[in-house]
Amino acid sequence: MEHLSPTQAAEYLQAHPSSLLIDCRSEIEFLFVGHPTGAIHVAWNDGADWAINPRFVPDVKKIVGNGDRAILLICRSGSRSVTAGEALEAEGFKNVINVLHGFEGDLDAGHQRSTINGWRFDGLPWGQC
Repeated sequence: MEHLSPTQAAEYLQAHPSSLLIDCRSEIEFLFVGHPTGAIHVAWNDGADWAINPRFVPDVKKIVGNGDRAILLICRSGSRSVTAGEALEAEGFKNVINVLHGFEGDLDAGHQRSTINGWRFDGLPWGQC
């Protein structure tokens, strides 16, 4: 699996318009924390018990359709998206890319996010529902 910084991922998406950006955070994170503009939401894990979504791979397959489109995965900090990407690769996906530091980035010394790295920190396009 390839890993790109948020800025590199945004540049990749522009250079490869058939690529998909999948936000694999929970629905609450996607809706209320915000998400990259153009991201498609498919939760890797969600709900009160934080269970892995058994429909994740089939839902991504349905979105991707036929062809070998690149899939960029983003989560909060870049770790959930690695696990989700590994699940996709295990099912035969060839071009899976993880967005390093995710949407909110790593924790700083004060246990806050979006202060040292991540999609939002880099000033890349995003919105909230």
